[in-house]
Amino acid sequence: MSTSQSNPKPSRPAPFSLRLTTEEREQLEAQAGSMPLASYIKSVVFTDAAPKYRKRTKPTVAEQRLLAEVLAKLGATRSANNLNQIAKAIHQGTLYVDDELEADLNGAIARLLGCA
Repeated sequence: MSTSQSNPKPSRPAPFSLRLTTEEREQLEAQAGSMPLASYIKSVVFTDAAPKYRKRTKPTVAEQRLLAEVLAKLGATRSANNLNQIAKAIHQGTLYVDDELEADLNGAIARLLGCA
């Protein structure tokens, strides 16, 4: 006769759920900064010296405009596709950078930034 013994896994405690208002969650997310929300809550609850993380900052209007301008210029050229090919070659370890390629890359950057 064979008896089948089940070897139950140790059970984990059930997850804890916390309901927050929209305002409470926004406040917690702002306080957590770049830290995951659950980690931040644990750090505050379980230690008096909770780590301080930098707050998330939104880009300024000037930064957003500059980024939009750079992206528009990049989109108006084939540079994005060419950069993708260069990045692929770098990741594969097959990009050979000689003086000519370096000059071409520097020229492309200058043109993109409007320096040339």
